[in-house]
Amino acid sequence: MIRANTRGRLTPADLQLVVLLLSRGSAHRRAYIERRLATEGPDPLLDAPELLERLLTVRTMLVPSEALFFYVVVRHALLGARLDDRELADYMAALLLDFGQRDRAWRIDWHDDQRHRYLVDILADLEASQGERRFRVMMHLGNYALWLAGLFPDYIAARHLRKGGPDVTYYDTLGRRGFGMASDHALAGEYGLVAVLRTAAERFPSVRGALNGVSDRLLFPSHSTPDRILRDLGAM
Repeated sequence: MIRANTRGRLTPADLQLVVLLLSRGSAHRRAYIERRLATEGPDPLLDAPELLERLLTVRTMLVPSEALFFYVVVRHALLGARLDDRELADYMAALLLDFGQRDRAWRIDWHDDQRHRYLVDILADLEASQGERRFRVMMHLGNYALWLAGLFPDYIAARHLRKGGPDVTYYDTLGRRGFGMASDHALAGEYGLVAVLRTAAERFPSVRGALNGVSDRLLFPSHSTPDRILRDLGAM
């Protein structure tokens, strides 16, 4: 199950790299940043506006862990979309970390025997599920809709144009539905996920738009489509 725990995966080496990147070789500034880390914790440093750019151009023997990289990328993308919610950033970064491995995005959980490539298959599974599995299927409906519409919007647009597939509003609708149902389930409270799932449901198009920006910049930087031009102009 995806949990909002990416910051909890950060290592001392990650924080050392953050201090190094923000100090830019200045011993005086490094001492200041280390004092801030000791007194305020890592969150203010991870939010530093310059940190993302420096991570993207890091040229040191130290390299960011996947947890550090994805958290900073997602956190800054959400801040750019006026979503100042660290728990949400924690959750979305954990989603990208998990779904980026093998065929995890097609499975309700790592050890689930079934694989779902389409949202309609997840809906069918939801109707047939009960108890904790039903809760996990609800979450997966939101997670998978966000994964596809957030990181692969041009694929969705191409299928819509060429094969009459659903457009991005379909993914927004089902993603909000999945997260919304999951947030109301009793198990969401037990797992401490009520707030983050509710926010994901209420702000799904904004979260998806933030991930569109991540995809455009980091996954497909040289890919140009009419839909991407509209996104760049703020029309989608």
